[in-house]
Amino acid sequence: MTKDVIALTPEMPDLPTLLAGLYAGGPDLGVNTTADGAVVQLCAPDGRPLVSVEAPILVQVPGEATRLLGHAVEEGPVWWTEARASTAVAEAARLAGSFAGRLATVLGGTVWPPEAATTDVIPLTTDISAIPAPAIAAPAVDVLTDTTAVVIQDRPLIAVTSWLSDALRTAAGSDRALQIVTPPTARLTLPARTALRGLPNRWVVQDPEHGYYDGLSGAVLHWKNGTFTPMQDDQGAARVAEAFAPAPDTGDRQLILTLRTRHPADENLVLGRALETAFRHLTGAPPAGWSTAEPVNLPWSTRQLTDLARARAPRPTWLVAVGHPDRPALATLRVLRTPAGVEEDIVLALGYGGDEAPPLDAIEELATALDADGLVTLLTSLRAARRDLTAPPSLEAPPVPVAFTLGSDEAEAIGRARAGHPPLGLTPTRVGLEGKPALHYPMGDGTDPDAWSTFQGLIRHLFTAAGSTDMIRPFFNTETPVPKR
Repeated sequence: MTKDVIALTPEMPDLPTLLAGLYAGGPDLGVNTTADGAVVQLCAPDGRPLVSVEAPILVQVPGEATRLLGHAVEEGPVWWTEARASTAVAEAARLAGSFAGRLATVLGGTVWPPEAATTDVIPLTTDISAIPAPAIAAPAVDVLTDTTAVVIQDRPLIAVTSWLSDALRTAAGSDRALQIVTPPTARLTLPARTALRGLPNRWVVQDPEHGYYDGLSGAVLHWKNGTFTPMQDDQGAARVAEAFAPAPDTGDRQLILTLRTRHPADENLVLGRALETAFRHLTGAPPAGWSTAEPVNLPWSTRQLTDLARARAPRPTWLVAVGHPDRPALATLRVLRTPAGVEEDIVLALGYGGDEAPPLDAIEELATALDADGLVTLLTSLRAARRDLTAPPSLEAPPVPVAFTLGSDEAEAIGRARAGHPPLGLTPTRVGLEGKPALHYPMGDGTDPDAWSTFQGLIRHLFTAAGSTDMIRPFFNTETPVPKR
C-alpha cells in the first residue's frame, strides 16, 4: 500500500529545492531515478524505494486542485508535485510529508493532506531487512500477480492521475486486469469510473464490516488465484454486499452525452471541435482545459490536442477535458484511427443541483450543430447522481435516455426509409440540412425507466439489419450489470 502526499506551489521546484526535500531522511538515504528520469525515488541504504516523486506539472486550469483534493488553492497556476510513500516501512509516509513540507516552505505553497506537512528530518529506524522486497519496481502498483495488477489507494477521490494511467497501460500491455482497492469513503472521478467500469478492471472496496465488494456493481469479492473475483452462491450467481445500498436522492442530476464523430483523415483535420461545441451549447463556454491524465493541466486548445493525436497515430489517444468551476462538466475523449477515417468517442457529463434544471431543450439545437462536424450518433441521458460528477461505492440509478440522434451520413447509410420509420411509435425530428438531415428521436424527460426499452428497440431496428454490431455494443454496455441479491 502507498500513502500519497502532494505539494502545491506557485513556483516550479528547481533542483536545489528538490534536493532539499529529498534530504528529509538525512544523509543515509539514497536517490534513484526510474521511468526515464520522470520519477525520483528516495531509497533505503539497500536500494529499496521508500518515496517515489513524480516530475512536477504545471496546472493552469482553475479549480482543478479543489476538484480533486477539496483543498483551497490561491488563484493562478500551481505546480503539482506528487509523492507516493510505501506503507511497508513505517517512516516512509512521514518522509513523503517532510519532502512535500520542505517544498512548500521554500516556495510558499501548501501540502495535501495538510496534516502530513512537516520539515523534520525523519531518520530510518525500521529494520527493513525483515520486510519483503516489493515484487515490482513500478511505483503505482502494490501487488502484481500473473493476472492482476493491484493498486491500493487511500485518497478520498480516485482520479486517473499519471500514476494510475501508467498502471492502466502497464496492466493492459501485459494482459492483466487493474484492480484498485480503496476504503468505503473513497469516490471515483468520471474518468476513473470509465476506466474501471468494464472487466477485467475493477474497483475493489474494502469495508471493515462487510469485507470486499465491487464499488460499481456491488458484487461481494474475495481474493482467489491472484485476483479479486465475485463470490458465488450454490446457483452460481454473485451476491450484492449489504454496504452497496442506494444513497438518498438529494435531487442532484447528471446530464450525460455519449457521442461519436467521424472525419476524413486529412492534414486539415482539427479534433475536439465537437466536444467544444457541446460545452458551448450546454455551459456557455468552451472547456477550461484538457490533458492526458488528472489533474487536467493544460488550457483548452483543439490545435494542441490534434497535434498530440496525430503524433500518436495510428495508436489511439485518450484525453480528459474539464469545464469551469461554476458548472461541473467533465469529459473523456478517445481518438481512433479506423478504416473509415478518424473517429472521436466522447462521454460528457454535467452536474446539476436540485434547484437547477438540466438544459434538455438545448439538445436538439446541439444535435444540429454536431451534425455539421461529422456526428455519427448522440445519446443523451439523465441520471440521479451527484452534482460534483463523482461516483460513490453505492447503488446509483442507471441513466435514462432522453433522446438519440442519428447523424445525416449514418442515416443515409442505414437508409432513410428504415431510419425515418421505426416500428415503436417514435417519430424522429429532421434536423440540420434540409436535403440531408440528421434524425433526432426524443424519448422523454429522463424520468421514465421504460425509455431504455424504447431506446434498445430503436438501436436494434437501426443497426442490426445493417450488420453494424460495433455500433450496438457501446449502447448496451453503458452500465456495469448489478448481480442478483
